[in-house]
Amino acid sequence: MTETVTNAHTGIAPIDYDVEQAVLERYEAGARQPQAALCCPTDGYDDRLLKIIPQEIVEKDYGCGDPTRYVNVGETVVDLGSGAGKNCYILAQKLGAEGRVIGVDFNDEMLSLSRKYLNQIGQTLGYQNLQFVKGKIQDLALDLDAAQNWLDQHPIATIAQVANFEMECDRLRQTAPLIASDSVDVVISNCVLNLVRPQDKQQLFREIYRVLKRGGRAVISDIVCDEDPTPAILNDPDLWSGCIAGAFQENQFLQMFEQAGFHGIEILTRQTEPWQVVDGIEFRSLTVRAFKGKAGECWERNQAVIYKGPWKAVQDDDGHTLYRGERAAVCDKTFHLYTDPLSPYHADLIAVAPYEEIPLASAQAYNCSRDIIRQPRETKGSNYRETIADKGSCC
Repeated sequence: MTETVTNAHTGIAPIDYDVEQAVLERYEAGARQPQAALCCPTDGYDDRLLKIIPQEIVEKDYGCGDPTRYVNVGETVVDLGSGAGKNCYILAQKLGAEGRVIGVDFNDEMLSLSRKYLNQIGQTLGYQNLQFVKGKIQDLALDLDAAQNWLDQHPIATIAQVANFEMECDRLRQTAPLIASDSVDVVISNCVLNLVRPQDKQQLFREIYRVLKRGGRAVISDIVCDEDPTPAILNDPDLWSGCIAGAFQENQFLQMFEQAGFHGIEILTRQTEPWQVVDGIEFRSLTVRAFKGKAGECWERNQAVIYKGPWKAVQDDDGHTLYRGERAAVCDKTFHLYTDPLSPYHADLIAVAPYEEIPLASAQAYNCSRDIIRQPRETKGSNYRETIADKGSCC
């Protein structure tokens, strides 16, 4: 089977093998025996969280970062490409009984391994907040176990029956999705996105965005490269299944989040020394966080923010430029995006709320073409004429 991948600099390069099958076979082997060459070793996990995890799970974990450190108690988390389940078992402890963890994987061998210890660890914790489900991470709506059950009852022998199966898959996506839209606080992944077929990667990011709640976030550790992989690298199945050939170019990785609609995209960690160098191209681990929630209507409530610095000016994902020390006029949606304590921006901004709050129900549409500067009288009110006596030294 020949696939093609679009390379930003060299055009379309052919891939003379089935990417998905190469990955599946490599990780089936990794579920049976530890594979030292799969992804780069990750240090820094909390030893207290590893104590209850069986050694078989730990030694068959293949990752390149630790996205688990960026989750909070009580959240609902999906782990894309959960593999042996180490990250999920760590999250089960961190999230507590009120939290929920869903590990998604396509590999039956890995699912069997990860599910093997569910009851044991649940009994140790005193609660069960974790499940492993079968699905493709680029199609999180389709429950593959449910699809297989239908196939078992309706074997396919004709083209018409293929069409019936496709209709059933669409029905499952709509009526019984594996992961529902707007249902998840955090999506994590650890060195898996690069394994997805090139033609499915845009859909993959759209799916991550779809399942997240408004205000939710993705925390993804993956392998990136500083230049596009060469045709020789792309045509090596071992390098694809080994997290090299499918690596994102570093800046393009962040652009994929932006194109899917995310905001507040930031690099949390970046491996200083490359994990591998192939044909002069450096491959290293990167952990990125990105937020969902900038979509929606804009209402005028006389709010402003002041950018603290140190840069003279900064620009957000919607093209708003904030100048150091200036009162920037913002709509209600943007005001909350900027100032929410969980947002990536709040530490750099000062919130300037109006003296008299405008109820959202009576707010007018925000004029996006207005001058960026919010005059103080807009915030204080045109009739504000207070004189406040000295209340003592402020020094």
